[in-house]
Amino acid sequence: MFIQTEATPNPETLKFLPGQTVLGQGAMEFRSAAEAEQAPLAKALLAIPGVAGVMYGADFVSVTRNGADWAHLKPAILGTIMEHFTAGAPLLAGDAPMTDASEGEFFEPADAETVATIKELIETRVRPAVAGDGGDIVFRGFREGVVFLGMKGACSGCPSSTATLRNGIENLLRHFLPQVKAVERI
Repeated sequence: MFIQTEATPNPETLKFLPGQTVLGQGAMEFRSAAEAEQAPLAKALLAIPGVAGVMYGADFVSVTRNGADWAHLKPAILGTIMEHFTAGAPLLAGDAPMTDASEGEFFEPADAETVATIKELIETRVRPAVAGDGGDIVFRGFREGVVFLGMKGACSGCPSSTATLRNGIENLLRHFLPQVKAVERI
């Protein structure tokens, strides 16, 4: 098994590509051993000193460090990922859900049509680009013209994420939906 690594715009996060499906669709993020209790790979990665977060993507695993040196972390991370996939171990234990349970949405029923368009634009135009950088972005809410988005993986602590929100996503949404006034991160 050969695992590729890719840098992300966030210097604290690397993207690991095992050459096979990881989650298939969507994304799951783990920031603690308690959150990763039902995710053996994430739990093993979080046990490595210096690892602060893990995100499963469609065909990748993003790992965020907490200031540790990548030269020391990468071999341990690569070994853990390789061991997991070559053993054929499940990504999630038991009947754990394949999505983050923490993703509640809020919006007024009168805004349902606008929200549907926002979700479609995020799903088709934003998420693929963000996943390419080792992260994920999800709709969280819409209130009084403000779109609220959750950022995961490489995006959650990326220095350029504010520019991405303001200059990229906000402009895209405002182009298609004039009622969108701003985009905020949750």
